[in-house]
Amino acid sequence: MGTDFSGEVATYYARHRRGYPPEVLDALVGAFGLGAADTVVDLGCGTGQLSLPLAARAGAVIGVDPSPDMLAMARQAALNAARVNATWLLGADSDLPALGRLLGERTIGALTVAVAIHFMDRDTLFRAARPLLRPGGGVAVVTNGAPLWLQDAEWSAALRGCLERLLGHPVTATCQTDEAGRWRNQDALVRAGYRYAESLVQYDAPLTVDDMVGGVFSAMSADRLPSMQDRAAFTSEVHDALGGRDKVTERVRVWLQFGTPD
Repeated sequence: MGTDFSGEVATYYARHRRGYPPEVLDALVGAFGLGAADTVVDLGCGTGQLSLPLAARAGAVIGVDPSPDMLAMARQAALNAARVNATWLLGADSDLPALGRLLGERTIGALTVAVAIHFMDRDTLFRAARPLLRPGGGVAVVTNGAPLWLQDAEWSAALRGCLERLLGHPVTATCQTDEAGRWRNQDALVRAGYRYAESLVQYDAPLTVDDMVGGVFSAMSADRLPSMQDRAAFTSEVHDALGGRDKVTERVRVWLQFGTPD
């Protein structure tokens, strides 16, 4: 719903966006044989939800994001977790060739893009990544579940109704997490000369009203966040729409789409 992930939006993102279970990390490590000798570039890293657990599985992780506020929170999270092998760079997908020049002759084990591919030029990005990858390395596009307001669940429909009343218009944004979005990723990887594979990790997890509401606000542009009073009223409305429940169960589906150069 938004593209300006700064200020309070970055705070909501850090506090309320889901991380990744070990099975997702296992799939990434297994797909490219990642280990202590590898560097991974996490493009569109946000506040480090994927970067930090990857740092526990690889030699080094470079998190790249265009939002200084998101990077500041990622850096603080790395310090809190004592992840000294994670570093953070201000940049976007168009900066990947420049990053390659900084790396010099050193190649990377993987380029990961999690929940951010819809902001990027896939064709240009996937072509630019190829010369940076070591033999057996590759690209992974990770979709961490469908938007909270578009899931096939009663609680999601209730949330969507509240959100549409708040915004005053229908809410249909998929963030390209749907089948059509995954097809676009696959098609672009194949066009760029990658062998394609995919994996799905599914699990049930509790979702609190606070995380539900915070997740919604984390997807808004900073200049479109409601006032504090309206946020409180929205939270109360969602709580009432859920019949007074403070927590529901979310069926999370994490899609991993892998590309390995031919």
